[in-house]
Amino acid sequence: MKGRIPIGVLARESGVKIPTIRYYESIGLLPEPVRSEGNRRLYGEKALIRLRFIRHARELGFEVDSIRELLALAEQPQQSCAKVDALARDHLKAISHRIERLSALRTELEHMIKACAKGRIAQCHILDALSSPASS
Repeated sequence: MKGRIPIGVLARESGVKIPTIRYYESIGLLPEPVRSEGNRRLYGEKALIRLRFIRHARELGFEVDSIRELLALAEQPQQSCAKVDALARDHLKAISHRIERLSALRTELEHMIKACAKGRIAQCHILDALSSPASS
């Protein structure tokens, strides 16, 4: 990539949709680009690298605030990476907790489906189970 590129090219090169790029600009994850004489957004290599970073972090499930913090830390290459490590470990714990909850949900749904008599709606065990108070 040489020089400045318009938002459409940035979207294609980064794999991020144009409205999402504009959103990232509006919340400060991506700096406002320079503008052409015709007021078109023009981006450089740094914007592409940053946008790929953001996209990958989002794919890994990091929240916007964590990405903001990771980006700030990335701009301090001489600092210890302990904070980055801590953010990643916290995120991994959250993912593990989510997996546990999803596994419990899968088990509950499997039990509901096995209990299904495949009869009429009036005797549907799945609908009965959904109508019962949830157990925490």
